[in-house]
Amino acid sequence: MLDRLYARVRAHAAGPQAPFWLALLAFSEASFFPIPPDVLLIPMTLANRRRAWINAAIATLASVAGGLLGWYIGAVLLETVAKPIVHFYHAEGRLVALQEMFRKWGVWIIMIKGLTPIPYKFVTIASGAAHFPLLPFMVASLVTRGARFFLIAGLLKRYGAPIESFIERRLPLVCGIFAVLLVGGIVVMAHL
Repeated sequence: MLDRLYARVRAHAAGPQAPFWLALLAFSEASFFPIPPDVLLIPMTLANRRRAWINAAIATLASVAGGLLGWYIGAVLLETVAKPIVHFYHAEGRLVALQEMFRKWGVWIIMIKGLTPIPYKFVTIASGAAHFPLLPFMVASLVTRGARFFLIAGLLKRYGAPIESFIERRLPLVCGIFAVLLVGGIVVMAHL
């Protein structure tokens, strides 16, 4: 079943609509959706390594734009939109802790958390809820999200064939690691 799913994702990742879906996924993940854009960035880059930098740029710009929506949700729609999203992840305490971290550490929180498997939407919503200044938020988001996506794309561009072979041979392991990282990021957010 995983092999068929991987084959379908890989086929769609090489299709003409893939950049649109990558942008939509990156935008959504930065503000409300739980699945990171890496799940599409990786197969898209493996399908066509010449487009690695374009894929990374799409993911970066869409993620920063989605981060702006997340910031707005936290700053303006905290009670009506942000709290239900945070409650869904059982991370109410983490939102308060992140708001305090923003007041204390500022841009460094964005720089560090934007590279981790911790869902970025929490960073964007918390920065808005803390009324962190928008311009430094956007610049830090651009740097940190760009570093993450361009690093992934660069590694796949350079070492694509061995990575692709490893993924195809050990698909259940790769999916398991991804699931652990995703759930682990959410659990860490809820308990730190």
